[in-house]
Amino acid sequence: MRFGWRAICGPALTATALLLALLFDRFIPTPSPAPLFVCIVALAGALAGLAAATTTAVVAVIGTALFFLSRQGVSGYGPADLIRLGLLAITAAGTAGITGLMRERLLRTFAAERRSHATAARLSAALDQIDIGIVLLDAETRAEFINRAFRDYFGVPDEIADGKPPFIALMYHGRDTGAFELPADELGTFIAQRMEMVRVGDATPINIKLRSGEVLRFVCTALPDGGRMLSYTPVTDLVRHTDAPSRADYYRSLRDPASRKLIRYLRFAE
Repeated sequence: MRFGWRAICGPALTATALLLALLFDRFIPTPSPAPLFVCIVALAGALAGLAAATTTAVVAVIGTALFFLSRQGVSGYGPADLIRLGLLAITAAGTAGITGLMRERLLRTFAAERRSHATAARLSAALDQIDIGIVLLDAETRAEFINRAFRDYFGVPDEIADGKPPFIALMYHGRDTGAFELPADELGTFIAQRMEMVRVGDATPINIKLRSGEVLRFVCTALPDGGRMLSYTPVTDLVRHTDAPSRADYYRSLRDPASRKLIRYLRFAE
């Protein structure tokens, strides 16, 4: 038990309450301070833990015995007084144990949460340093985390990204800002297909071309809690360098918005 104001608060309050009860009892009949002592034991356990609560409980039992002694004398002790002292001892000990152990458990929980938050903060900072766009979605496809790379690729302002937008809102933002290198009449189908992939947890890699010239490989990973992790890996050098410029119009002419599988193959071809 660390010595400090928290540790001595319980015994000090118990002694003060006892002295006041003894003083008042000289002038007017004063009820036993035992119930107040139990409350002080609970306060000591909440403030300083099991050791301080146990010390306060011992002081409370001794103080109550002294209160009865000052009122009735040694010869005035009867079985009823002894029973009350016994019940007080049991109640005070139980209160000390419960409050002290609860405090220790809460402190361990808070410490674990602080460590968890610190780890999450370090992980978030690390993910902001990589060039792979990362989006973590909850089970309702709301974005719980969006790293810096994704924000830069799709021009998502911090106020939008930090507001936990649904994934469909991110797709519409990319459509409205002209981020995708797709004809306007294909954007609706493209967005619907991406939403369906996220909904079912389809992990098939898809190449997404951006208007800026970047090519990102999109992968959806289903998480155990029902959420999704979306990764956007830059593969511009791998894809653009193998393009056949003379056949670009041919590939575009083969696009079939109604065929998801064909689009997937053509994306790889491009």
